[in-house]
Amino acid sequence: MVGEQGDPSWLPAGSRVQWVTGAVPPSPMGLVRLLIRDDDRVFCVPRERNGMLDLPTREVSEADPIGLKAILALSIDVTGSAEPPRWVGAVRNVVPDPSQDYGWPVPIAHFGVWQVENVPRIDGQWLDVKGETSSLKERHWFPLIAVADLP
Repeated sequence: MVGEQGDPSWLPAGSRVQWVTGAVPPSPMGLVRLLIRDDDRVFCVPRERNGMLDLPTREVSEADPIGLKAILALSIDVTGSAEPPRWVGAVRNVVPDPSQDYGWPVPIAHFGVWQVENVPRIDGQWLDVKGETSSLKERHWFPLIAVADLP
């Protein structure tokens, strides 16, 4: 585990978030995110729901419990390459008492990050991740950036 936080503002009361790594992606996987780096910058696209810039993301179907099909399809769409992305880690929501508007599996749901070295072929923006004023520091996956720096 990379880290843990109790009662994060985006989860129902009494929940916690963990940032996890490991040899195999965990299940169930709710979303997959594709990390493409250029030194201290990461490639981002607008979110479908609100237009905020974020890593390219795809929802995972129940038939793909650890998200391998979803991340490969996302990587192909973004980069054009069928090279399998490298697993980085996941945000794990631990939600013992979900609210009615919490839409992910309970009590545990994962949101995975994979990395590729390929160049994106779609429109997007490169955003800084190292500066103190980086807008990405508020993203739930941000603590996994340090893990992505490892070989």
